[in-house]
Amino acid sequence: MKITVTRTGGVTGMTQRWSIEITDDDELDDWRQLVDSCPWDHTPDSPQPDRYLYLIVAAEHEARVPEQDLQGPWRELTERVRERTRKN
Repeated sequence: MKITVTRTGGVTGMTQRWSIEITDDDELDDWRQLVDSCPWDHTPDSPQPDRYLYLIVAAEHEARVPEQDLQGPWRELTERVRERTRKN
């Protein structure tokens, strides 16, 4: 499973991207549970000026989540992807 988090906007308007590919079957179930816990059908649509906007793509899912709404499973997913890319 491939998961990509792209952060755009902010005061400087820079784009950052973190991407991982889960191929280990032992890890896949854990990641899939986290991805499935995200409310893909109910994504907030309230971006604010000078704040980040996150584009999260995981398997067949895609969502745009404003920074102020990056909570719960959205935050956990983005933080885990970012942490995983730091280790590689």
